[in-house]
Amino acid sequence: QVRLVESGGGLVQPGGSLRLSCAASGGIFSTNHMAWYRQAPGKQRELVARITSGGSTNYADSVKGRFTISRDNAKNTVYLQMNSLKPEDAAVYYCLMSVQAIGQIAANAYWGQGTQVTVFS
Repeated sequence: QVRLVESGGGLVQPGGSLRLSCAASGGIFSTNHMAWYRQAPGKQRELVARITSGGSTNYADSVKGRFTISRDNAKNTVYLQMNSLKPEDAAVYYCLMSVQAIGQIAANAYWGQGTQVTVFS
């Protein structure tokens, strides 16, 4: 069964950096697009960054120039490098992957468990 495990969240001061990772495992045939979302308390979950199987990326305006999404297809892993963090970046970050499991005809969307990012002075 496909499972996504996130890591890399934590506490950081404004201006600091964090790198999130999300690794998929469990009978994977192929991966398609991958993305990072975040959800702050009292707010809706929002798209932060997305990367296609071909490596094309797009970002939320609020993180452009500060965050970088990348992927390692051999490891079925997606990363989010977050630089120049601001207090408004604090949220629970979730990865999303489109994964075709072995034995399945179509891909399905899978979510990670979420990792907390806290930005404080």
